[in-house]
Order: sequence, then structure tokens, then C-alpha cells
Amino acid sequence: MTKNAVMREIEIREVCLLAGKIMLESGAETYRVEDTMVRIAASYGAESAESYVTPTAIIFTLEGEHPTKTKMIRIITRGTDLNKVALVNNLSREIHNGKWTVSEAYQLLKEIEKKNVTYPIWIQIFAAAIASACFVIMFGGRWGDFLPALIAGGIGYSWFIYIDRFVHIRFFSEFSASLFIASCAVSSVYFGFGEEVDKIIIGSVMPLVPGLLITNAIRDLMAGHLIAGLAKGAEAVLTAFAIGSGVAVILILFS
Repeated sequence: MTKNAVMREIEIREVCLLAGKIMLESGAETYRVEDTMVRIAASYGAESAESYVTPTAIIFTLEGEHPTKTKMIRIITRGTDLNKVALVNNLSREIHNGKWTVSEAYQLLKEIEKKNVTYPIWIQIFAAAIASACFVIMFGGRWGDFLPALIAGGIGYSWFIYIDRFVHIRFFSEFSASLFIASCAVSSVYFGFGEEVDKIIIGSVMPLVPGLLITNAIRDLMAGHLIAGLAKGAEAVLTAFAIGSGVAVILILFS
């Protein structure tokens, strides 16, 4: 096996792993990550490639006539950034069409990894506040609870972002945010500013509910990725438990 062939295999493997890492950190389903990595390898002429993806690790192997090369990377942080998932998917299609060399694709993936394509924080908070208020009406609440839910949802989501920056334990961030939301809801009704505590709380915690995580867990289970599906399902249950616990603490204290 020539030195150039070895280097090319390493480059292909690094491109595939980086693409998978970006997608998994951005909230993509595990079966989509595995499929994208294998397709990129095939586009560059790799004879056989296998990938095994879980929510916390990626194992990728290039297999052929030469000794098998396997590498594993850990996934520490996970979030939701569908724009990055779309960018990597688009790049994968361009690679398949022969538009980029291995080194060019690697540089483009590094740029996507560093790129901050999320909305500014003030827009995220504003959207969470509006969504909270609208969910109150959708769940049969009264228009008198629209403004309290808007304020509670906005404050709760702001606190969630603030705490998550310093305490990298998602359970604690969600628990403390739900404490704030329930406190705002109870206070608004106590002072005559709102009408129904339950409707305000239900609407305001909706931006914290892991909808994408639940959807991905179900899709992974349906695709036969049982370990990844169960792991994501457990993470969603833990998030729901954190939100429910925070609300329960406040309701017990003020009952």
C-alpha cells in the first residue's frame, strides 16, 4: 500500500467523521448520520465503509484490501441546529456529484463546524415568549392569560440560556427554568394579573419540551437503531422529569 493511498484513506475517514460529528452535535438522527458518512466515503471511492453511531460516540471504519482503519470520536455537547444539518447534507450531495476534493470538503466542513448560524439570543427569547403565549390560546386558555404566559415564557427561557452557559448540566438548567416559569405563573394569578395557573404554566414550558429529541428517538427506533432510540428516549424522559419537578416544587410550596 503506497503512502499516498494511506494518506487518502486517512483524509476520507477524517472528512466522514467530521461530517458525522457536526450532524450529531446539531440534532440529526443517528441513521441519517450513518447514511451520510457512508455515502461520502463511497463518493470518494472507498471500497467499503461502516459506521456505528450512538448519541455520545461515532465509530467509523474504512475496509478494503488493505488493513482496516477504525477510529472513534466522542460527542460531548449536543443541541439543535437544523441549519448545520442541512448544510452538511447539501455538502454530501455536492461531494457525490464530484464537486469537491477530499481536502476541499474537509475545509468546508471545518468552516461549517465553526459557523454560528443560529439566531441571536434576543430573537430566540422573543420567539419563546410569543410561542408560550400562543400555546396558552391553543390549549384553550383565555386571552387574559396571553400576556402572563408571554412574560413567564420569555423569562423562563432567558434563565434557561443563562444557567446553561455556566452549569453544563442540562437537567439543572431545565429544572431551574421551570421553577421560574411556575413562580411567574403563580404570582401573576395571585396578584390578579392572570386567570388560570395551569394554562399559563403549560404554555410557558412548551419551548423547553424536547420535541425534536422525542421525534428523533421514535424515528431511530423505527429505523432499527434500538440503542440510539432508547438513549434519546431516556434523555427526553429526563428532560420532562426536570420540567415537571420544577413546576411541582412551586405548586406544592404555594398550595
